[in-house]
Amino acid sequence: MLDHFEIKSVKISEHYEVISTMMHELHKHERTLFDKTASWPDIEASYMRHIITMQEEYDGTFLMAFINDKPVGFIFGYIEEQDDSRIEIYKGKELYISDGYVASEERGKGIYRRLNREMEKIHFDKGIRRICRHTLVNNTKTRNFLESEEYTVTRLLYEKWL
Repeated sequence: MLDHFEIKSVKISEHYEVISTMMHELHKHERTLFDKTASWPDIEASYMRHIITMQEEYDGTFLMAFINDKPVGFIFGYIEEQDDSRIEIYKGKELYISDGYVASEERGKGIYRRLNREMEKIHFDKGIRRICRHTLVNNTKTRNFLESEEYTVTRLLYEKWL
């Protein structure tokens, strides 16, 4: 477990290039798991605009991990407020964690676990009691991590491409 890293909340628009570079690496990995994942150069501008909007308009939190001032990973989530059309008993706001990444050379050192726990703490303190996440069914490392952190599978998404 690595203790010599720092986690900071950052504004995406102020760190656009480094965040886009890490998102590109994340998307390259996702393409190895799902061949219908869009190419990062094709979606970079629109996706970066989307996460900036989510940060600015939906109380988004972007936490970045640094080792010796070098960015090595991140987690990003934003608040969603459910309307009265939901069928669950939970009412109110929830945190949707949309993206997370740690550089390959820094994996296995507890960085993502600490990013995740810090994100949970921040939002627990804000009154959030439900966190939602998506991951690819064949992303066994992420699924194992989530289950080790007491996340449970509640729904499966089925797709058919015509």
